[in-house]
Amino acid sequence: MKLFSTAAFAASLLFAASTPALSDVIVGNWKTQSGETAAITKCGGSFCIRLKTGTYSGKQIGKMAGGNGTYDGTVTDPADDKVYTGSASVKGSSMRLKGCALKVFCRTQTWRKI
Repeated sequence: MKLFSTAAFAASLLFAASTPALSDVIVGNWKTQSGETAAITKCGGSFCIRLKTGTYSGKQIGKMAGGNGTYDGTVTDPADDKVYTGSASVKGSSMRLKGCALKVFCRTQTWRKI
């Protein structure tokens, strides 16, 4: 019995060490600054941001790459489809999302994880 327990424990350690994290901190549903809900999901090697509620529900509004709470990519204004350089940083249940035109004219929003 003791041998089985030791083998099972060793196998679980091996499985845990070889399994990548199931999700990144950015993945999930977020309440935007304007009150809509946005879903961030894994898409290929990146993370896609899609609105779930509001006038532009279903529209993809961003794509980010990165991990460990720091991301870079693009954000799209759903009203006019203009694409901006973007970045995001996640700390706890808060995400600071920034979009810039020409890396000079920037706007920042804070979203909350729900």
